[in-house]
Amino acid sequence: MDANGSAGASRHRPLVSVHGVCVRFGRRNVLDQVHLAVHPGEIVTLVGLNGAGKSTLVRVILGIIKPFSGTVRRAPDLQIGYSPQHVPRDPIMPMTVRRFLTLGAAASHERLDAVLQEVRANKILNFPLSEISGGEMQRVLLARALLRRPDLLVLDEPLAGVDITSQNELYRLIADIRDRHGCGVLLVSHDLHLVMAATDSVVCLNRHVCCSGKPRDVLRNPEFASLFGHDLSESLAIYQHAHDHRHDALGEPDALTPRANDSH
Repeated sequence: MDANGSAGASRHRPLVSVHGVCVRFGRRNVLDQVHLAVHPGEIVTLVGLNGAGKSTLVRVILGIIKPFSGTVRRAPDLQIGYSPQHVPRDPIMPMTVRRFLTLGAAASHERLDAVLQEVRANKILNFPLSEISGGEMQRVLLARALLRRPDLLVLDEPLAGVDITSQNELYRLIADIRDRHGCGVLLVSHDLHLVMAATDSVVCLNRHVCCSGKPRDVLRNPEFASLFGHDLSESLAIYQHAHDHRHDALGEPDALTPRANDSH
């Protein structure tokens, strides 16, 4: 096969795939027959209620938890950049952004400046970690993940503690990073409104995979509506915002709705 054929084949091979994974804590099944795959250049979003097993599945993918059964396959020499959901920030023991970014791995000033510029937070390199905002903290976590030059970004609740304006900016930033680097992204989120407009594929988890696929298909799935409620499912299908028209959850104008009847 020629070089172009090899490159094309590699793009179609998953960076990580989970097949029939089961995890038990004592006698309790936390994950049951879970299947999931993330390909290069793809944003896959994992959604589910509290206790659905999302964090457990992330730890399985990271290799922190060994499944009771099933397999996890990772691409050869896969580099994973991980952004955790919570990082304690203690003002009594101040740590700068620079120090936090280099914990466990050295990086030159040029490299730190480059990744912070990429996440649009280069002005806070020497700020105390405890004094930056929630949105800035999420950008720092993303920068730390990017320091590994990852093939796969695993982002656990990257919008935690972030206001709505910053949430939209962060989602656009994640998509920009995917486009620039061609990396895959596995994103865990509770914010279904933004998720449905910003992802390529959705996996709805409730210890098992309730449904998965393109956002539009998942929205129409009865199991999704049963899990999150029909009212929420309908509000995701068409939401209103400050335009002279309405959009569906994928960000596309709803042609069936007369503009004259729209709310602002």
